[in-house]
Amino acid sequence: MSNQRRALFLSHGGGPLPLLGDGAHAEMVAQLKAIAATIKRPAAIIVVSAHWEAPKPTITSGASPELIYDYSGFPAESYAIEYPCPGEPRLARAIADQLKTSGISAQLDEARGFDHGLFVPLKIMYPEADIPCVQLSLVDSLDPAEHIRLGRALQGLGDPSLLLIGSGFSFHNMRAFFASETAEARSMNTSFEQWLLSTCSDRSIGEEERCQRLENWESAPFARYCHPREEHLLPLHVCYGFAGAACSNSYELQILNKQSSMYLWDA
Repeated sequence: MSNQRRALFLSHGGGPLPLLGDGAHAEMVAQLKAIAATIKRPAAIIVVSAHWEAPKPTITSGASPELIYDYSGFPAESYAIEYPCPGEPRLARAIADQLKTSGISAQLDEARGFDHGLFVPLKIMYPEADIPCVQLSLVDSLDPAEHIRLGRALQGLGDPSLLLIGSGFSFHNMRAFFASETAEARSMNTSFEQWLLSTCSDRSIGEEERCQRLENWESAPFARYCHPREEHLLPLHVCYGFAGAACSNSYELQILNKQSSMYLWDA
């Protein structure tokens, strides 16, 4: 993979809990801090968050987006979190232009703020909030091939100082998070994670096969148990489309007592 394209798929945990000292997110917080300390600091960040879907790709284009506290039932401090990173309107326009060049209709949204798929992990990774950011929506068709194409279209930005972050969760079954853990549940979780780890990191797999596996992710072991709805997985597809190769680093960790993973393309 060319080092001109850097991407990170991260599992962002449960709402604001990673910022509240929750023990079930300790590994996640430590891992994100370690990644940020290891990689070259980006000049700007594009975040594809699981928490924003639109009929067509939409890009935040405001200069100073507000935060969207898109969660409920958490302590009052959860709604006072600050992360005043600037937007980057020029980058937003460049993304829209690049998508158009690739035959993908997109739109800008100057009013939309940043949701917790952006501000929770970035407050951990870059607490100074001084790196300009834009968010790019998922497409509400939730078509995996379409999201790989979306990532490929971003390759034309050609700026090695950018970092693309896919902010989702490698395991996202809300009922399972709140259910009693069983050997069967652990086995299903682990089986899918091992498939995902192999798909993203095994360099003996050709790119045509890797792409097909991601497009047909529902055929993976216990795929629909781990992702009853796929919005938390698809940011990974955008990252893969952008990078176009096996990841350079993979990270296995426990989040909310579930086996989870993150993937970095940086070499």
